[in-house]
Amino acid sequence: MTLEIRRTFYPLINCSDPAASMEWLEKAFGFETVNAHRDDDGKIVHAEMKYDTGLFMFGNGEPGKTAVYVAVDDPDAHHDRARAAGAEIFRELSDQDYGSRDYAARDIDGNEWYFGTYRP
Repeated sequence: MTLEIRRTFYPLINCSDPAASMEWLEKAFGFETVNAHRDDDGKIVHAEMKYDTGLFMFGNGEPGKTAVYVAVDDPDAHHDRARAAGAEIFRELSDQDYGSRDYAARDIDGNEWYFGTYRP
């Protein structure tokens, strides 16, 4: 019997060259590539790597700055609740090419939080 893992929290690692970072992370730490989505120019715009049962994703942001992606079942309601509480929404709720409906917000300390339906 195979037990399905339903993850909720996903660290986001920002880097300037995801392809080079993924190659290095595999060589140095033994991480395995799960997925890599590329744009029309071949540049990686979203990727996932794993180690054992852990999984993290690559974001397109300032290198050295990390964030957290949280999978939620109802992103519309979650977005509305966050806005009502005064969260700074810096990426509005929208449907993504990879199938997620998500948005991004900063907390009161400026930490970035991404919420959506995507579950790698």
